[in-house]
Amino acid sequence: MKLLKYILVLVVIGVVIFFVMRNKTAENVITEVPQPTPYTVDPLNMSYNISGEVFTLKNGIAEKDTAIDTDTKNSLVVFGSPVYGDLDGDKDQDAAVWLVNDPGGTGKFFYGALVINNGTSAKATEVMFLGDRIAPQTLEIHDGRAVYNFAERKASDPMTAEPSVGRSIWVNYDAKTGQIGEWVKDFEGEADPSKMTLGMKTWEWVSTTYNDGKKIVPKDPERFQLTFKSDGTFSASTDCNGVGGKYVVKGKSITFSEMMSTLMFCEGSQENDFRKGFEQAGSYFFTSKGELVFNLKFDSGSVIFR
Repeated sequence: MKLLKYILVLVVIGVVIFFVMRNKTAENVITEVPQPTPYTVDPLNMSYNISGEVFTLKNGIAEKDTAIDTDTKNSLVVFGSPVYGDLDGDKDQDAAVWLVNDPGGTGKFFYGALVINNGTSAKATEVMFLGDRIAPQTLEIHDGRAVYNFAERKASDPMTAEPSVGRSIWVNYDAKTGQIGEWVKDFEGEADPSKMTLGMKTWEWVSTTYNDGKKIVPKDPERFQLTFKSDGTFSASTDCNGVGGKYVVKGKSITFSEMMSTLMFCEGSQENDFRKGFEQAGSYFFTSKGELVFNLKFDSGSVIFR
């Protein structure tokens, strides 16, 4: 009888210990609450309104028949690559894009547009007209604003002239109204392009951008240097060989010739990409950011030095 009571007591103690330990284990289990995946904007598949006509892009392009000729297309294309950053102050990723409208005539009209991320969806803003047949350089986001850098013609130049005047437009998004507008930056202390010269410094390669959207950025910019001498010669250093030759300036046009270099082979070198900037250069200009820009021949792209 005593043995039976002893066994029952042990059973009761075991049951109590089981439930106590189970409850403690349950208390220590941390339930992970799934976090929602951040919404990603897709500027290449978005609708944009150009002068009252809506273009719905698919993979960065939209085409429509023109009213006059069905064989001629009215197209809207994303130029280059969108850039991403916070443009409305809510700390998520919005986007800015270059848009090129070719209505089938002689002009190509460039616009800027922002795509605002609302957390679960995105909407394109109105577009801002930037110019006809300008030469886009870069698109950046600084201080919550999209910065469009490009070259345009002087007011007195014909449309056949190459763009030669550098300009930057800062586009600001007003979260209260949903509108965009140009923000005038305080340029105090920035460079004066009218006082800049080719020989004023040694220039460092920043990037090369082609009009098909391809962009080349040096892996080690400090190794790509360009120096102009007053005797009409230039010298350059690369990540492999040294380069030298002659250059001729007429107005804002520039031509490089008689280029020679050492003949070392360096695997993975970007020297050829760097040299193409000289070989294909057609004109140049300076920007208020203190940059030297080469416009490539046939309006095929641009090279930026700083």
